[in-house]
Formats: sequence, C-alpha cells, structure tokens
Amino acid sequence: MATSQENNGEQVLYAAHKKIYPREVSGYFTRLRVLSLVTLLGIYYVTPLLQWEGRQAILFDLPARKFYLFGLTLWPQDFIYLAALLILAGLALFFFTALLGRIWCGYACPQTVWTEAYLWMERKIEGKRTQRMKLDKAPTTAKKIRTKVLKHTVWIAFSLWTGFTFVAYFTPVDELANKLLSLSLGPWETFWILFYSFATYGNAGFMREQVCMYMCPYARFQGAMFDSDTLIVAYQPERGEPRGSRRRGVAPTSVGLGDCIDCSVCVQVCPTGIDIRDGLQYECIACSACIDACDEIMDKMSYPRGLIRYTTENSVLGKAQRVLRPRIMVYAAILLLLCGLLVAHISQRVALDLDVIRDRNTLYRETRDGLIENVYTLKILNMDSQSHRYKLWAEGIDGLKLASDQTEIVVEAGSVYQIVVRLQADELNLEARSVPVSFYLQAEDSNHLSTVEEARFVGPGETR
Repeated sequence: MATSQENNGEQVLYAAHKKIYPREVSGYFTRLRVLSLVTLLGIYYVTPLLQWEGRQAILFDLPARKFYLFGLTLWPQDFIYLAALLILAGLALFFFTALLGRIWCGYACPQTVWTEAYLWMERKIEGKRTQRMKLDKAPTTAKKIRTKVLKHTVWIAFSLWTGFTFVAYFTPVDELANKLLSLSLGPWETFWILFYSFATYGNAGFMREQVCMYMCPYARFQGAMFDSDTLIVAYQPERGEPRGSRRRGVAPTSVGLGDCIDCSVCVQVCPTGIDIRDGLQYECIACSACIDACDEIMDKMSYPRGLIRYTTENSVLGKAQRVLRPRIMVYAAILLLLCGLLVAHISQRVALDLDVIRDRNTLYRETRDGLIENVYTLKILNMDSQSHRYKLWAEGIDGLKLASDQTEIVVEAGSVYQIVVRLQADELNLEARSVPVSFYLQAEDSNHLSTVEEARFVGPGETR
C-alpha cells in the first residue's frame, strides 16, 4: 500500500510491494467461493464446445458480422441489445452492491476467480503458506528451481488454455484447434491468444491484490453505493476488545479480555493483506475468508461464532436493519422493467431488415407514358436461419406503380440481397414536391416475417 516513509533522510512516497501469502482456510463461505469459482470457470471453458443446430452455440463471428447466441442470431443492426445489456449490468451492479456489498468482488470478479485458481495451483506445487514463504526466502538450489519452473509451467499452460478459449468465442473452436495443430494461426488470432494469456498470467499470477487495490475503479466509487444497511464484513470490537492471547478454554471475562485472542489468522487468510479489525477498508473485497478463519478459532476456543461476520453498519451500532429501503426498491423496479422490456423486444424481434436508399443523382425523371419516376436501391437483410422468398410492394400515392428488372426476391439465410426498383406515379396524384411512401416486404412462407420502411417520392412540385 502506498505510504510515506523516511529513507536516509529522503522522503519515500511509495513503499515497496510485499508479496502476500494467503493462508488456506476452510468453512461455509470458502465452499461458496469454490463453488462459484468452479461454476464460472466451467461456464467459460465449456461454452465454446457447445453446439446448436450444427454450429457453435455461442459465437461472435466478427468477419461475417454475425453474433450467435444459441437460437438467436444478432447483427450490427441489433447493437441496441448490447447497449441494453450494458445498462442492465450497471444497474445490477448498483442493486447488488447496495444490498449485499462487494459480493461481485469476493465471488464473481474474473480477477478474484482466476487468482483463486492460480493460488490453488501454487499451493499444490509449493505447499502451505509457511512452506511458500520459506521457499521464497531460501537460497537458490536445484530443488527450488525445479519447483518454481514446474509452477510457472503449469501457470503458463493454464494461461494459454485461457487465451485459446477466449479466441474460441470469435473463431469456431474446431477451426481454431485445427489451425493451432497445423501451425497456421492468423496474426490476429495469435496476438489475442498470447495477449489474453499474458494478461491472465500477469494479473492472477503476480499482480493479484494490486489489481484490486490500485487498478480497479470499483473499489474507489463503491462508497457511493453503500448505505448504513449495506451488507459488509465487519469485526465486532465491543465483543473482541481488549484483545489478547490466552490458553484454550479460558473464559475472556476471567482475564479481563475480549473474545479476540490476537492470533492474526484473519490477517493471514486475507488475499489483500488487510486487518479487518481496523474497520471497513476499500481494500476489502468481502471474500469472507476472515469469517471462516475466525469462526474456526472461536470453535477451538469454545467461544460463540460471529466475532467477524456479515453485518451492517446499523447492526453494529445497535440500530434496526432495513432490507427493503427506497434505493433497493427503485433499483429493483428499474431492473425488472428493463429486463421485461428487453425480453419483450427480443421476443417480438423480426429477423428481417429493409434499408431504402433513394437515388440522389437524379431527383426524378419522366417516363414515356408521362409518369414521374423515382429510383431506389433496396438492401434486404435476412437475419433468419433459413432462406425466404419475399413479396415487395409500395403504397402512399394513388395509382403508385413499382417496377423492377427482377421478378422474384429470394434471400438466403444470413445474407444481404440488393435490388434496384422504380416507383412511378401520375403527376396529378402528387400533392406536394416531396410525398411520403412506404415499402412493404413480406415473406411468402411466413406471415410474421414482414417489415415496412419509409421513403420520400420527389416530383416536379405542387399540382393542386
């Protein structure tokens, strides 16, 4: 943590980083954290392997500008859904933070999840906390080199697998695997595999708590989302103080001490190295490791659990707790409303888009029959998973005629079809120089697959 120190008469603004060796802990919240880790990593690594109707279930095909989400195919025109999801994610962050504190940081943040995975590998190879500390301080020997090389080899292999999986969301996993085995990866695929691998290796293997303490902005602005009823991890000073060591089974009151035996296990298990007994700190990611560690010590001392526990500021002060409070209800109402609107919009989404571009080189022209003619270029995007034959017509002017050199419109699945059409109208039916018209497009084999696009028909001027 950044501090101001004196060094040979000179003021040092930043303290050197000291590696943190989190102690292994077991308990209820640790099991929840492991369950979250396994679930989230399982989803991340397994999802690219899922198949749906002969293709990868979730695939962001950037070259083809298609985004497959199981049975749903999205196009750049559907960018509004991405914006809606980002808004929902932000509101969900506000809601869960106001209600449950930093549950995201402690259980679901990618930095936390991958750091836990790397710590698990480190413990399996280098041993427990004291063994790891002893190994790092020991002189360089053949055994130390072998242990370190093995650890970093496993870390790098896991990182490469992580990077490969990330790219598999954008390039079909079977195609990517074949390219990798044949050493024919493209430059961008190679770059992103290596970049994501390096980022995972560096953040989870080395930087760890520094990402949470110095790089992540969430730790800085979380206070704006907290209130006195937000769930936090807190030490109970009125019960624990004055702290001091004593033999197992000794009643605290008999020696004039609180329940805290000053064992510092809560500090040893903290992944960010803070002392929760100093009060709420922005470095605390609410992982609850200190709760499990303290409960274990309390069990050994035959004291009641809960010296460190999930609680609220109001509870610590002896005030009544309120779960349903105005900001929670407002966040919940907005989230439910937006989720409902998004689901309704997606369920009513038409997998068809029509773009009308009027020929601006010539405002209008007169045909041999004395009709006023405008030329349009139509781009038809079939966003469905199968091809369709479409019927096209236009309305908006009495006696309006649609002429085209192409007699039928068949658009393959997931493709764009371009057609040039001409609208012809009698000048006597034009009420103004520019008149609105509508192009209608209807699939012949599907009643719900239709769309309407507005355009303007330009003539010589007002005739009445």
